[in-house]
Amino acid sequence: MTAITSVRGRRVWDSRGNPTLEVDVILEDGSLGRAIAPAGASRGTREAVDLRDGGSKLRGMGVSQALESVNKTIAPALVGLSADKQRTVDDGLLELDPSPVKETLGGNAMVATSLAVLHAAAASAKKPLWCHVADLYEQTPSIPLPEIQIFGGGAHAGRRVDIQDFMIMVPGAQSFDEVLEITNEVYFAAGDIMASKGRLAGVADEGGWWPVFDSNEEALETLVKAIEKAGEKPGERIAISLDIAASEFGQNGKYRLALEDKALDSGELIDLLGNWLDTYPIVSIEDPVGEDDTDGMIEFTKRFGQRVQIIGDDYLVTNAKLVEAANADQACNAVLIKVNQAGTVSEAVDAFVAAKKSDWGAIVSARSGETEDVSISHLATGLGCGQLKVGSFTRSERMVKWNECLRIQEQLGSGNFAAGAALKGTWWGKKH
Repeated sequence: MTAITSVRGRRVWDSRGNPTLEVDVILEDGSLGRAIAPAGASRGTREAVDLRDGGSKLRGMGVSQALESVNKTIAPALVGLSADKQRTVDDGLLELDPSPVKETLGGNAMVATSLAVLHAAAASAKKPLWCHVADLYEQTPSIPLPEIQIFGGGAHAGRRVDIQDFMIMVPGAQSFDEVLEITNEVYFAAGDIMASKGRLAGVADEGGWWPVFDSNEEALETLVKAIEKAGEKPGERIAISLDIAASEFGQNGKYRLALEDKALDSGELIDLLGNWLDTYPIVSIEDPVGEDDTDGMIEFTKRFGQRVQIIGDDYLVTNAKLVEAANADQACNAVLIKVNQAGTVSEAVDAFVAAKKSDWGAIVSARSGETEDVSISHLATGLGCGQLKVGSFTRSERMVKWNECLRIQEQLGSGNFAAGAALKGTWWGKKH
């Protein structure tokens, strides 16, 4: 009764007002699975690509070709396959498009379909999606520790600051609900501080404040002040997390911080970030150097890997082979899991499993172009990966995912919150 009888794609719209794909998968027993493809602004060169129409219409962002991929190529190939055989379905998708970055059918067409199949199988089994994921991949589910943006920068905020995300984590909280309550206080404290200085310029793509700073470090200084204004002591219940997204402002080991009109080589950037690690309660740092700077990533991990979580995003693009290679190189100690970066659910889970075998951390992540789809809240919980990065604490495409975690917490129980255990290899985990 789990045989796929229908696959249908439609054009919908994401949080940036761009077109994207939604796919419905219907099974023989009438169960429906539905999922929407997200889209990133900061993208690794080796990740699955969105198939866009190009041309002048819709600024070239149209998805009619990707929609055709779903309705004319993918649909007839998947009809008859069993939705509870996720690996078989995803292998079928990969046979249709074996290109390394899914450029034939489009990563957007493939990821929406793959996730819709996962939802359909869960609906057929009459299980919440997180429970289906945990059972399918034989993992112990847990409510993830959030990583929440306070200030947005880089490609998410017109490059108003060079660093892409200034975030907080609350590993000292006792429940997911408590994390959100504390984050509310910090988020609005940050807004008040910026408003008092006349430097509040709205919100960025992911809902974080879009401020005007004179330097990248000023954002860190202001974040610390916001934590204190919220009545917290930085480094106790709350820690700071950064996404440098260094590939966005550097290549070939050369980096340019436009805000400060400063050019750095790889070693100088590492020294700068090392100084920040010494000065601020930073527990996690993502893509500290560029995706092409393997020597820099190895050096950064050698110097700081015993203190902080070092996440590969553009550097690893949710690819199990790249995770294994980075582990062998001792570059990074955690991986960001973005399903659309891989292209299929199975490939994303393979990257998670590779990280787990390496005793690495794993963070399921949203993209800057998002929708009301809540798949990643369930994936993070069902895989028991321990961490979830969605964006900020405003905008419905972000809050819908945080709110879904609250509902899941009621089903799973607050005693299953990952909390600080997700950061066991960092200075915070060792201290607490």
